[in-house]
Amino acid sequence: MASTESSLPTTLVPSSEPGDSEVELDCSFDEEFKFILLPVSYAVVFVLGLGLNAPTLWLFVFHLRPWDATATYMFHLALSDTLYVLSLPTLVYYYAARNHWPFGTGLCKFVRFLFYWNLYCSVLFLTCISVHRYLGICHPLRALRWGRPRRAGLLCLAVWLVVASCLVPNLFFVTTSSRGDTILCHDTTRPEQFDHFVCFSSAIMGLFFGVPCLVTLVCYGLMARRLYRPLPGAAQPSSRLRSLRTIAVVLTVFAVCFVPFHITRTIYYMARLLEADCQVLNIVNVVYKVTRPLASANSCLDPVLYLLTGDKYRRQLWQLCGGSAPRPPMAASSLALVSLREESSFRWTAIPEDSGCPTPGANRL
Repeated sequence: MASTESSLPTTLVPSSEPGDSEVELDCSFDEEFKFILLPVSYAVVFVLGLGLNAPTLWLFVFHLRPWDATATYMFHLALSDTLYVLSLPTLVYYYAARNHWPFGTGLCKFVRFLFYWNLYCSVLFLTCISVHRYLGICHPLRALRWGRPRRAGLLCLAVWLVVASCLVPNLFFVTTSSRGDTILCHDTTRPEQFDHFVCFSSAIMGLFFGVPCLVTLVCYGLMARRLYRPLPGAAQPSSRLRSLRTIAVVLTVFAVCFVPFHITRTIYYMARLLEADCQVLNIVNVVYKVTRPLASANSCLDPVLYLLTGDKYRRQLWQLCGGSAPRPPMAASSLALVSLREESSFRWTAIPEDSGCPTPGANRL
């Protein structure tokens, strides 16, 4: 699709777009918009994502140790986003050069693999944070057992390895092909394997997006009910409002970045498989390509989550940016978006999360 319109003749031909399959229809797609939309959007995500995530990693490593469970999840989330945005310059070049990939088949496979690795690791790390918050608010005593940093670190390692292992077939599906002097970097696969790719992609989406999304919604629904439920003799603390704001921010990330991409991609794949008419294919094609940059935008929105909901993180960042003398490294438990001693059904003493059993105060929240 190096020209303004890419024809899809009556025989199966490879498509140049990530997510594009092949279709036995005589259609013309006017895709000139993508050669502006995708390079510009990916360049913006690269600049903002690197500018926000690199300082976040530096702050976590050098100024916010030791970590608690929430900080561990957030560090791995920032690491996943950073690895992804570092691959974006190659895609910026690819679409700016009108679908020409001069970097070799191996790098094409790796860049496409990295997109889905980051996407689903981000979903799972946000889900881990959601479950950890749910335990801290609704089951604080159980959270003391399951919310330890060591277990959080092992869970993060498992997320990296499980997602990577499940995405290995993607390295075999993704390939490059030549059209004259243009080398295309596909995100799907060869025409004869497209049916198998859709089955694989659907299974991965259900496992790493559908199930985590459902778990996140259930956790936040139960949290919201607990936070809104009045407790005898309890004033409404500001920490509850901050927790509700956190719920809103995370759900916004899901609604803006993850849900539109997966819905439009599924419709797009199905339209190709079912050989929908050209008008429908054109509409779905445009909508899908418009939502693709939104999936990458989670690399920019995740750091905003830390800024909006982590008071200690925000204060430490402002202090470092302002050039004032840094404080001694603070325990990451003070950074946690939901602190057990603040957000649970008891009022806890100000002790680190892993230093022992908390002591319930006389007043309930």
